[in-house]
Amino acid sequence: MYTPVKGVNESALLRPCHCAANYGFTVSAENPPTSNPRVRVTDVRLLSDNWYRLHATTFDYLGDDGEWSTQRRETYDRGNGATILLYNVAQRTVLLTSQFRYPTYINGNPDGLLIETAAGLLDDDDPETAIRREAIEETGHRVGEVEHVFDVYMSPGSVTEKLHFFAAPYDALTREHDGGGLAHEGEEIGVLELDIDEAIAQIGTQIVDAKTIMLLQWAVLRGPFR
Repeated sequence: MYTPVKGVNESALLRPCHCAANYGFTVSAENPPTSNPRVRVTDVRLLSDNWYRLHATTFDYLGDDGEWSTQRRETYDRGNGATILLYNVAQRTVLLTSQFRYPTYINGNPDGLLIETAAGLLDDDDPETAIRREAIEETGHRVGEVEHVFDVYMSPGSVTEKLHFFAAPYDALTREHDGGGLAHEGEEIGVLELDIDEAIAQIGTQIVDAKTIMLLQWAVLRGPFR
């Protein structure tokens, strides 16, 4: 059941947004699903759309005890994304990136720099197209065949984003330029080539990004370095 968004100019809901509906889905915070009969959405309020969209949703939830309770959650919708681990089996290396991440800077990361796998939002692309775009923009490598690894909700307590994970080989022939990201988007991205054993050893110290840790562990447990 959909309840019109209260406290918001309805025309605002018609503006383009990075919401789930833009990525092939028919539901979003503003048009919630009805697939779970234990959930009845009663109110949706748009709190902010300054960059992406922050909603406060009130819903009734039927617990295991058979009692209905009213709950309220805030959800941040920034769209879905994709990430990729570039690897070279012969060299036993992986290609990672480093960039300044302000949210980490204000939460215990002294210089704000984060080592990551190449990643970005889908925008209007499908996941594979998007990650090919991000790989060449950030690392300078135009990859060939990519392997879809898995899809994961990264912060399901408050963020709607689903991240699509990929992996692909790289070598000297896939390199087209130095990478570094898009200057007009304010990106200043370093490219790091690490030995896979060194990268694994840095988990929890120098490497503290969740998506990167997941792909590195996949690479040694089930992927190209197993």
